[in-house]
Amino acid sequence: MQIPKRYSDLTKEELIQEINDLTNQARKAEQMDMINELEVILRKKTMAQSYLLDPNEFIPGEQYELIEEPGVIFAITYMNGIFAWGYKSTSEEEIGIPISLLKKPGKM
Repeated sequence: MQIPKRYSDLTKEELIQEINDLTNQARKAEQMDMINELEVILRKKTMAQSYLLDPNEFIPGEQYELIEEPGVIFAITYMNGIFAWGYKSTSEEEIGIPISLLKKPGKM
C-alpha cells in the first residue's frame, strides 16, 4: 500500500490533478446525496487549493473578504503556513482560515 503524500510535498501539477480528482469526487458525492462526504471532500479541495497560493501574499494587518461569506471581512493577525489567523468582522474569536478562502475586497 502506497502512503499518500502530504499536500505540502506535491508539485503544482500533482496539486492540480488532486483538485480535479476531488472535484469529480465531490460531484459524485453530491449526486448520491452524501452530504457529510461532500463536506469532507470540499475541505480537502480547499486545502489543496491553498497550497497553490503564495502565503507571502497574505499580509498580517490587512483585511480580506471571506469567499464563503460575502460581505464578511477577515483581518489577519499572523500567518502560519497556508493558514491566516485573525478575526472575522462578525466575531471576536481568533480563528485560522486556509488562504484559498480569502480574497482582497473588491477582487473576483
